[in-house]
Amino acid sequence: MMRLEWQIGFWIGALVLLVLLLWLFSGVLLPFAAAMALSYLLNPVADRLERLGFSRLGATLLIMAGFVLVLGLFLVLVMPAFWRQLASFLQALPSYVVKLEDLITDLSVRLAQDHGATMLEKLGFGKQASTDLRNSTSDLVNQAAQWAGTFVKSIWSSGAALIGLLSLLVLTPVVTFYMLLDWDKMIATVDSLVPLRHRQTVRELAREIDAAMAGFLRGQSLVCLFLGLWYGVGLSLVGLNFGLLIGISAGLLSFIPYVGSLTALVLSSVVALVQGWPEWKLLAMALAVVLSGQFLEGNVLSPKLVGESVGLHPVWLIFALLGFGSLFGFTGLITAVPLAAAAGVILRFAVRRYRESKLYKGIDAAPAKIMIEASSVPVEKRG
Repeated sequence: MMRLEWQIGFWIGALVLLVLLLWLFSGVLLPFAAAMALSYLLNPVADRLERLGFSRLGATLLIMAGFVLVLGLFLVLVMPAFWRQLASFLQALPSYVVKLEDLITDLSVRLAQDHGATMLEKLGFGKQASTDLRNSTSDLVNQAAQWAGTFVKSIWSSGAALIGLLSLLVLTPVVTFYMLLDWDKMIATVDSLVPLRHRQTVRELAREIDAAMAGFLRGQSLVCLFLGLWYGVGLSLVGLNFGLLIGISAGLLSFIPYVGSLTALVLSSVVALVQGWPEWKLLAMALAVVLSGQFLEGNVLSPKLVGESVGLHPVWLIFALLGFGSLFGFTGLITAVPLAAAAGVILRFAVRRYRESKLYKGIDAAPAKIMIEASSVPVEKRG
Protein backbone atom coordinates (compact mmCIF):
# COMPACT_ATOMS: atom_id res chain seq x y z
CA MET A 1 0.00 0.00 0.00
CA MET A 2 2.79 2.41 0.86
CA ARG A 3 4.47 1.66 -2.45
CA LEU A 4 1.26 2.49 -4.35
CA GLU A 5 0.80 5.71 -2.40
CA TRP A 6 4.41 6.65 -3.09
CA GLN A 7 3.94 6.06 -6.83
CA ILE A 8 0.76 8.13 -6.92
CA GLY A 9 2.43 10.94 -5.00
CA PHE A 10 5.47 10.83 -7.27
CA TRP A 11 3.45 11.13 -10.49
CA ILE A 12 1.21 13.85 -9.09
CA GLY A 13 4.28 15.80 -8.01
CA ALA A 14 5.90 15.31 -11.42
CA LEU A 15 2.73 16.54 -13.14
CA VAL A 16 2.53 19.62 -10.91
CA LEU A 17 6.21 20.38 -11.55
CA LEU A 18 5.71 20.02 -15.31
CA VAL A 19 2.72 22.39 -15.32
CA LEU A 20 4.67 24.89 -13.21
CA LEU A 21 7.65 24.81 -15.60
CA LEU A 22 5.38 25.21 -18.62
CA TRP A 23 3.69 28.17 -16.96
CA LEU A 24 7.01 29.81 -16.10
CA PHE A 25 8.30 29.47 -19.67
CA SER A 26 4.97 30.05 -21.43
CA GLY A 27 6.30 33.23 -23.01
CA VAL A 28 8.87 31.35 -25.11
CA LEU A 29 6.97 28.12 -25.75
CA LEU A 30 5.24 29.06 -29.01
CA PRO A 31 8.14 28.30 -31.44
CA PHE A 32 8.86 25.01 -29.68
CA ALA A 33 5.19 23.99 -29.57
CA ALA A 34 4.88 24.81 -33.28
CA ALA A 35 8.09 22.87 -34.03
CA MET A 36 6.87 19.83 -32.10
CA ALA A 37 3.54 19.90 -33.94
CA LEU A 38 5.30 20.19 -37.32
CA SER A 39 7.71 17.37 -36.45
CA TYR A 40 4.80 15.20 -35.40
CA LEU A 41 2.96 15.95 -38.65
CA LEU A 42 5.99 15.43 -40.89
CA ASN A 43 7.42 12.33 -39.19
CA PRO A 44 5.28 9.88 -41.26
CA VAL A 45 6.63 11.53 -44.43
CA ALA A 46 10.20 11.08 -43.18
CA ASP A 47 9.50 7.43 -42.33
CA ARG A 48 8.11 6.82 -45.81
CA LEU A 49 11.15 8.44 -47.44
CA GLU A 50 13.38 6.20 -45.30
CA ARG A 51 11.53 3.16 -46.61
CA LEU A 52 12.22 4.42 -50.13
CA GLY A 53 15.96 4.35 -49.44
CA PHE A 54 16.74 7.81 -48.05
CA SER A 55 18.78 8.21 -44.91
CA ARG A 56 17.12 9.97 -41.99
CA LEU A 57 19.29 13.03 -42.58
CA GLY A 58 18.52 13.05 -46.30
CA ALA A 59 14.79 12.65 -45.69
CA THR A 60 14.83 15.46 -43.12
CA LEU A 61 16.76 17.79 -45.43
CA LEU A 62 14.38 17.07 -48.31
CA ILE A 63 11.30 17.70 -46.17
CA MET A 64 12.69 20.90 -44.68
CA ALA A 65 13.68 22.16 -48.13
CA GLY A 66 10.11 21.67 -49.30
CA PHE A 67 8.75 23.27 -46.14
CA VAL A 68 11.01 26.32 -46.46
CA LEU A 69 10.08 26.62 -50.16
CA VAL A 70 6.35 26.61 -49.40
CA LEU A 71 6.85 29.03 -46.50
CA GLY A 72 8.94 31.32 -48.70
CA LEU A 73 6.32 31.36 -51.46
CA PHE A 74 3.65 32.13 -48.87
CA LEU A 75 5.69 35.00 -47.44
CA VAL A 76 6.46 36.44 -50.88
CA LEU A 77 3.11 35.99 -52.60
CA VAL A 78 0.52 36.24 -49.83
CA MET A 79 1.99 38.08 -46.85
CA PRO A 80 2.62 41.45 -48.60
CA ALA A 81 -1.07 41.70 -49.46
CA PHE A 82 -1.94 40.52 -45.95
CA TRP A 83 0.21 43.21 -44.31
CA ARG A 84 -1.16 45.90 -46.65
CA GLN A 85 -4.71 44.98 -45.75
CA LEU A 86 -3.80 44.84 -42.06
CA ALA A 87 -2.28 48.33 -42.20
CA SER A 88 -5.31 49.62 -44.11
CA PHE A 89 -7.65 47.99 -41.61
CA LEU A 90 -5.91 49.60 -38.64
CA GLN A 91 -5.94 52.95 -40.43
CA ALA A 92 -9.61 52.67 -41.37
CA LEU A 93 -10.72 51.30 -38.01
CA PRO A 94 -11.65 54.70 -36.45
CA SER A 95 -13.81 55.63 -39.44
CA TYR A 96 -15.43 52.18 -39.36
CA VAL A 97 -16.23 52.70 -35.69
CA VAL A 98 -17.92 56.03 -36.44
CA LYS A 99 -19.86 54.58 -39.37
CA LEU A 100 -20.94 51.57 -37.35
CA GLU A 101 -22.11 53.80 -34.51
CA ASP A 102 -24.08 56.02 -36.91
CA LEU A 103 -25.52 52.98 -38.64
CA ILE A 104 -26.74 51.34 -35.44
CA THR A 105 -28.07 54.67 -34.16
CA ASP A 106 -29.98 55.20 -37.39
CA LEU A 107 -31.26 51.62 -37.35
CA SER A 108 -32.34 51.85 -33.73
CA VAL A 109 -34.13 55.14 -34.44
CA ARG A 110 -36.02 53.55 -37.32
CA LEU A 111 -36.96 50.52 -35.28
CA ALA A 112 -37.97 52.66 -32.33
CA GLN A 113 -40.09 54.94 -34.51
CA ASP A 114 -41.71 52.15 -36.49
CA HIS A 115 -42.15 49.41 -33.93
CA GLY A 116 -40.16 49.92 -30.75
CA ALA A 117 -41.96 52.95 -29.36
CA THR A 118 -45.36 51.38 -29.79
CA MET A 119 -44.19 48.10 -28.24
CA LEU A 120 -42.52 49.82 -25.29
CA GLU A 121 -45.58 51.98 -24.67
CA LYS A 122 -47.78 48.88 -24.69
CA LEU A 123 -45.44 47.31 -22.13
CA GLY A 124 -45.78 50.42 -19.98
CA PHE A 125 -42.24 51.80 -20.36
CA GLY A 126 -43.13 55.01 -22.19
CA LYS A 127 -41.31 56.94 -24.91
CA GLN A 128 -38.29 57.68 -22.75
CA ALA A 129 -37.41 53.97 -22.68
CA SER A 130 -36.86 53.84 -26.43
CA THR A 131 -34.56 56.87 -26.22
CA ASP A 132 -32.61 55.30 -23.36
CA LEU A 133 -32.32 52.03 -25.26
CA ARG A 134 -31.02 53.81 -28.34
CA ASN A 135 -28.45 55.78 -26.35
CA SER A 136 -27.30 52.69 -24.43
CA THR A 137 -26.88 50.69 -27.63
CA SER A 138 -24.87 53.47 -29.23
CA ASP A 139 -22.60 53.81 -26.19
CA LEU A 140 -22.08 50.05 -26.00
CA VAL A 141 -21.09 49.74 -29.66
CA ASN A 142 -18.78 52.73 -29.41
CA GLN A 143 -17.00 51.39 -26.33
CA ALA A 144 -16.67 47.88 -27.77
CA ALA A 145 -15.28 49.15 -31.06
CA GLN A 146 -12.81 51.47 -29.31
CA TRP A 147 -11.66 48.64 -27.05
CA ALA A 148 -11.20 46.32 -30.04
CA GLY A 149 -9.22 48.93 -31.93
CA THR A 150 -6.97 49.65 -28.96
CA PHE A 151 -6.45 45.94 -28.37
CA VAL A 152 -5.46 45.21 -31.99
CA LYS A 153 -3.16 48.22 -32.19
CA SER A 154 -1.45 47.33 -28.91
CA ILE A 155 -0.84 43.78 -30.11
CA TRP A 156 0.79 44.73 -33.37
CA SER A 157 2.69 47.74 -32.05
CA SER A 158 4.25 45.99 -29.07
CA GLY A 159 7.83 44.86 -29.26
CA ALA A 160 6.95 41.58 -27.61
CA ALA A 161 4.61 40.66 -30.46
CA LEU A 162 7.27 41.51 -33.04
CA ILE A 163 9.88 39.44 -31.21
CA GLY A 164 7.40 36.58 -30.91
CA LEU A 165 6.61 36.69 -34.61
CA LEU A 166 10.28 36.79 -35.60
CA SER A 167 11.13 33.94 -33.25
CA LEU A 168 8.25 31.93 -34.67
CA LEU A 169 9.47 32.43 -38.24
CA VAL A 170 13.18 31.94 -37.49
CA LEU A 171 13.34 29.44 -34.63
CA THR A 172 10.52 27.13 -35.67
CA PRO A 173 12.21 25.77 -38.85
CA VAL A 174 15.50 25.27 -36.99
CA VAL A 175 13.93 23.47 -34.02
CA THR A 176 11.73 21.45 -36.40
CA PHE A 177 14.79 20.23 -38.30
CA TYR A 178 16.52 18.88 -35.19
CA MET A 179 13.35 17.39 -33.71
CA LEU A 180 12.41 15.69 -36.98
CA LEU A 181 15.95 14.36 -37.40
CA ASP A 182 15.99 12.76 -33.93
CA TRP A 183 12.27 12.02 -33.55
CA ASP A 184 12.60 8.23 -33.51
CA LYS A 185 15.52 8.43 -31.08
CA MET A 186 13.55 10.68 -28.72
CA ILE A 187 10.58 8.31 -28.75
CA ALA A 188 12.86 5.32 -28.12
CA THR A 189 14.54 7.14 -25.22
CA VAL A 190 11.22 7.95 -23.59
CA ASP A 191 10.06 4.36 -24.10
CA SER A 192 13.21 2.99 -22.46
CA LEU A 193 12.55 5.08 -19.32
CA VAL A 194 9.10 3.57 -18.72
CA PRO A 195 9.10 0.98 -15.89
CA LEU A 196 9.11 -2.53 -17.29
CA ARG A 197 5.98 -3.68 -15.45
CA HIS A 198 3.97 -0.76 -16.90
CA ARG A 199 5.56 -0.59 -20.35
CA GLN A 200 2.84 -2.52 -22.20
CA THR A 201 0.08 -0.42 -20.65
CA VAL A 202 1.92 2.82 -21.41
CA ARG A 203 2.48 1.74 -25.02
CA GLU A 204 -1.22 1.00 -25.46
CA LEU A 205 -2.09 4.41 -24.04
CA ALA A 206 0.50 6.04 -26.29
CA ARG A 207 -1.05 4.40 -29.35
CA GLU A 208 -4.51 5.67 -28.37
CA ILE A 209 -3.15 9.17 -27.73
CA ASP A 210 -1.30 9.07 -31.05
CA ALA A 211 -4.50 8.12 -32.90
CA ALA A 212 -6.45 10.93 -31.20
CA MET A 213 -3.80 13.62 -31.69
CA ALA A 214 -2.89 12.57 -35.23
CA GLY A 215 -6.52 12.63 -36.29
CA PHE A 216 -6.96 16.12 -34.93
CA LEU A 217 -3.64 17.71 -35.92
CA ARG A 218 -3.43 16.35 -39.45
CA GLY A 219 -7.12 16.63 -40.15
CA GLN A 220 -7.57 20.08 -38.63
CA SER A 221 -4.52 21.40 -40.49
CA LEU A 222 -6.21 20.53 -43.79
CA VAL A 223 -9.46 22.06 -42.55
CA CYS A 224 -7.64 25.31 -41.65
CA LEU A 225 -5.97 25.43 -45.06
CA PHE A 226 -9.27 24.93 -46.87
CA LEU A 227 -11.15 27.50 -44.77
CA GLY A 228 -8.41 30.10 -45.15
CA LEU A 229 -8.56 29.73 -48.95
CA TRP A 230 -12.36 29.58 -49.00
CA TYR A 231 -12.89 32.68 -46.87
CA GLY A 232 -10.02 34.68 -48.37
CA VAL A 233 -10.85 34.01 -52.02
CA GLY A 234 -14.63 34.08 -51.56
CA LEU A 235 -14.77 37.33 -49.58
CA SER A 236 -12.34 38.99 -52.00
CA LEU A 237 -14.42 37.91 -55.01
CA VAL A 238 -17.63 39.39 -53.61
CA GLY A 239 -15.80 42.71 -53.19
CA LEU A 240 -15.48 42.83 -49.41
CA ASN A 241 -12.77 45.10 -48.07
CA PHE A 242 -10.02 43.25 -46.18
CA GLY A 243 -11.34 39.92 -47.51
CA LEU A 244 -7.89 38.33 -47.65
CA LEU A 245 -7.06 39.55 -44.13
CA ILE A 246 -10.30 38.15 -42.72
CA GLY A 247 -9.89 34.86 -44.60
CA ILE A 248 -6.31 34.16 -43.52
CA SER A 249 -6.99 35.20 -39.92
CA ALA A 250 -10.10 33.02 -39.70
CA GLY A 251 -8.29 30.10 -41.34
CA LEU A 252 -5.41 30.24 -38.87
CA LEU A 253 -7.74 30.65 -35.90
CA SER A 254 -9.85 27.69 -37.07
CA PHE A 255 -7.24 25.50 -35.38
CA ILE A 256 -8.93 26.67 -32.19
CA PRO A 257 -12.47 25.22 -32.20
CA TYR A 258 -15.27 27.77 -32.68
CA VAL A 259 -12.89 30.76 -32.70
CA GLY A 260 -12.14 30.76 -36.44
CA SER A 261 -15.79 30.48 -37.47
CA LEU A 262 -16.83 33.21 -35.04
CA THR A 263 -14.02 35.48 -36.26
CA ALA A 264 -15.04 35.08 -39.91
CA LEU A 265 -18.71 35.63 -39.13
CA VAL A 266 -18.28 38.73 -36.96
CA LEU A 267 -15.59 40.52 -39.00
CA SER A 268 -17.17 39.87 -42.39
CA SER A 269 -20.61 40.93 -41.14
CA VAL A 270 -19.35 44.18 -39.60
CA VAL A 271 -17.21 45.15 -42.61
CA ALA A 272 -19.96 44.24 -45.10
CA LEU A 273 -22.58 46.13 -43.10
CA VAL A 274 -20.50 49.31 -42.92
CA GLN A 275 -19.17 49.06 -46.47
CA GLY A 276 -22.48 48.30 -48.17
CA TRP A 277 -24.95 50.31 -46.10
CA PRO A 278 -27.81 51.06 -46.82
CA GLU A 279 -27.79 48.14 -49.28
CA TRP A 280 -27.93 44.59 -47.89
CA LYS A 281 -26.52 42.85 -50.96
CA LEU A 282 -22.87 42.81 -49.83
CA LEU A 283 -23.81 41.57 -46.36
CA ALA A 284 -25.89 38.77 -47.89
CA MET A 285 -23.02 37.68 -50.17
CA ALA A 286 -20.45 37.80 -47.36
CA LEU A 287 -22.73 35.76 -45.10
CA ALA A 288 -23.26 33.28 -47.94
CA VAL A 289 -19.49 32.76 -48.23
CA VAL A 290 -18.96 32.37 -44.49
CA LEU A 291 -22.00 30.19 -43.79
CA SER A 292 -21.28 27.93 -46.76
CA GLY A 293 -17.72 27.49 -45.47
CA GLN A 294 -19.03 26.62 -42.02
CA PHE A 295 -21.52 24.17 -43.55
CA LEU A 296 -18.74 22.43 -45.48
CA GLU A 297 -16.57 22.35 -42.37
CA GLY A 298 -19.25 20.91 -40.12
CA ASN A 299 -20.82 18.41 -42.51
CA VAL A 300 -18.04 17.38 -44.91
CA LEU A 301 -14.50 18.33 -43.86
CA SER A 302 -14.46 17.76 -40.11
CA PRO A 303 -16.36 14.44 -40.19
CA LYS A 304 -14.11 13.11 -42.98
CA LEU A 305 -10.73 14.52 -41.92
CA VAL A 306 -11.02 14.88 -38.14
CA GLY A 307 -13.95 12.62 -37.25
CA GLU A 308 -14.42 11.76 -33.59
CA SER A 309 -10.68 11.57 -32.94
CA VAL A 310 -10.73 14.05 -30.05
CA GLY A 311 -13.48 12.15 -28.26
CA LEU A 312 -14.41 15.02 -25.94
CA HIS A 313 -17.71 16.77 -25.31
CA PRO A 314 -17.85 20.38 -26.64
CA VAL A 315 -18.25 21.67 -23.07
CA TRP A 316 -14.95 20.07 -22.06
CA LEU A 317 -13.30 21.46 -25.20
CA ILE A 318 -14.40 24.98 -24.27
CA PHE A 319 -13.18 24.42 -20.70
CA ALA A 320 -9.81 23.21 -22.03
CA LEU A 321 -9.52 26.28 -24.26
CA LEU A 322 -10.26 28.66 -21.39
CA GLY A 323 -8.03 26.81 -18.92
CA PHE A 324 -4.98 26.39 -21.14
CA GLY A 325 -5.45 29.87 -22.60
CA SER A 326 -5.45 31.49 -19.16
CA LEU A 327 -2.36 29.54 -18.09
CA PHE A 328 -0.20 29.64 -21.22
CA GLY A 329 -1.68 32.41 -23.39
CA PHE A 330 -1.88 31.93 -27.15
CA THR A 331 0.33 28.84 -26.95
CA GLY A 332 -2.22 27.32 -24.60
CA LEU A 333 -5.05 28.01 -27.04
CA ILE A 334 -3.18 26.21 -29.82
CA THR A 335 -2.21 23.20 -27.71
CA ALA A 336 -5.43 22.95 -25.69
CA VAL A 337 -7.31 20.51 -27.91
CA PRO A 338 -4.44 18.04 -28.54
CA LEU A 339 -3.55 17.99 -24.85
CA ALA A 340 -7.22 17.65 -23.92
CA ALA A 341 -7.46 14.70 -26.31
CA ALA A 342 -4.50 13.04 -24.58
CA ALA A 343 -6.03 13.76 -21.17
CA GLY A 344 -9.30 12.26 -22.39
CA VAL A 345 -7.56 9.01 -23.36
CA ILE A 346 -5.89 8.77 -19.93
CA LEU A 347 -9.15 9.60 -18.16
CA ARG A 348 -11.06 6.92 -20.07
CA PHE A 349 -8.33 4.42 -19.18
CA ALA A 350 -8.61 5.39 -15.52
CA VAL A 351 -12.39 4.93 -15.65
CA ARG A 352 -11.98 1.47 -17.20
CA ARG A 353 -9.55 0.47 -14.47
CA TYR A 354 -11.89 1.83 -11.82
CA ARG A 355 -14.79 -0.22 -13.18
CA GLU A 356 -12.60 -3.33 -12.99
CA SER A 357 -11.47 -2.61 -9.44
CA LYS A 358 -12.75 -4.08 -6.17
CA LEU A 359 -13.77 -0.60 -5.08
CA TYR A 360 -16.32 -0.35 -7.90
CA LYS A 361 -17.51 -3.97 -7.81
CA GLY A 362 -17.87 -3.99 -4.04
CA ILE A 363 -15.69 -7.04 -3.48
CA ASP A 364 -14.54 -6.99 0.14
CA ALA A 365 -11.48 -8.78 1.42
CA ALA A 366 -13.02 -9.18 4.89
CA PRO A 367 -14.59 -12.65 4.32
CA ALA A 368 -11.27 -14.05 3.19
CA LYS A 369 -9.61 -12.62 6.28
CA ILE A 370 -12.25 -14.20 8.53
CA MET A 371 -11.77 -17.58 6.88
CA ILE A 372 -8.02 -17.40 7.41
CA GLU A 373 -8.46 -16.49 11.07
CA ALA A 374 -11.04 -19.27 11.54
CA SER A 375 -8.74 -21.86 10.05
CA SER A 376 -6.00 -20.87 12.48
CA VAL A 377 -8.18 -21.49 15.57
CA PRO A 378 -7.35 -24.90 17.17
CA VAL A 379 -10.19 -27.38 17.21
CA GLU A 380 -10.71 -29.42 20.40
CA LYS A 381 -10.82 -33.14 19.79
CA ARG A 382 -13.59 -35.14 21.48
CA GLY A 383 -13.82 -38.69 22.30
